[in-house]
Amino acid sequence: MNPLQYTRAQALPALLAQRILLLDGAMGTMIQRFKLSEAQYRGERFKNFHKDVKGNNELLSLTRPDVIRDIHESYLAAGADMIETNTFGATTVAQADYDMANLAVEMNYESARIARAACDKFSTPDKPRFVVGALGPTPKTASISPDVNDPGARNTSFEELRKAYYEQTEALVKGGSDILLVETIFDTLNAKAALFAIDEYFDDSGERLPLIISGTVTDASGRILSGQTVTAFWHSVRHAEPLAIGLNCALGATLMRPYIQELARVAGDTFISCYPNAGLPNPMSDTGFDETPEVTSRLLREFAEEGLVNIVGGCCGTTPEHIGAIGAAVAPLPGRVLQKSFFYKEAA
Repeated sequence: MNPLQYTRAQALPALLAQRILLLDGAMGTMIQRFKLSEAQYRGERFKNFHKDVKGNNELLSLTRPDVIRDIHESYLAAGADMIETNTFGATTVAQADYDMANLAVEMNYESARIARAACDKFSTPDKPRFVVGALGPTPKTASISPDVNDPGARNTSFEELRKAYYEQTEALVKGGSDILLVETIFDTLNAKAALFAIDEYFDDSGERLPLIISGTVTDASGRILSGQTVTAFWHSVRHAEPLAIGLNCALGATLMRPYIQELARVAGDTFISCYPNAGLPNPMSDTGFDETPEVTSRLLREFAEEGLVNIVGGCCGTTPEHIGAIGAAVAPLPGRVLQKSFFYKEAA
């Protein structure tokens, strides 16, 4: 980690104490707008690759960095303080589906570099921009059997996940990330593997970045897929001492509200993040979801008025228009006040 990364990391808690920070919106939704073909996903480098790669969005950081850069800059121009790297599926575990596990480290490093350059272009002394290194959940789960007829079966292991997340973390940090985000958590054991790997890398490197943890409540049961309530989920991951804990994906803001309220209540000494989908899926919409920027921004403003949030943004179906509207809606409002001060902990 270079000195500038460390300086930016140190500034975050104080900045969050001053105002609500704006996260970017969906990457996949924006990529879909480009209507890229199989050949465009492949580029010249993978022209003769033996397997279809269309839909492997993380590969675009290598074959179409201009597309990823354009998306980042669109969100930054809309006012985003923080942008996520294009690395949701950039683990060896996820990339194995495309026979591209060997490219995972390069994908993470280059994705972080692209995001870093975009943030540096838009940063000013009054409005610094932050690169959020994104670690997604992987398509495999350590807690749930993939076979309904064999409840004890597993298609991955804690050790496989730990190794994948360690490699991802190292590449994201070396590429220029200011923050690490373990997101869209549907299996707490997967998340624990990520948190273990991150802490292991911090110990090995002597470097330490702020951490955001974001779970996903899958339906009206109020639980993540592996069965925990929001409160139980928080107590399972709070040992990682995150800068912020939050929820994203699966639900729109209306359905997410009671779970954000619960999280804000139990995690009193930690900042709260929230980036919901743009409502419910709607195939007739341009974004595939039913909420306009005006609707999503009004709902998140209500969260801010209730004193629930410190970081807001969007997940599936959200666009720079959504992020710009959300930013304008919450700008006049203070962030949620912690019950006790949060101090960023330096590495020993």
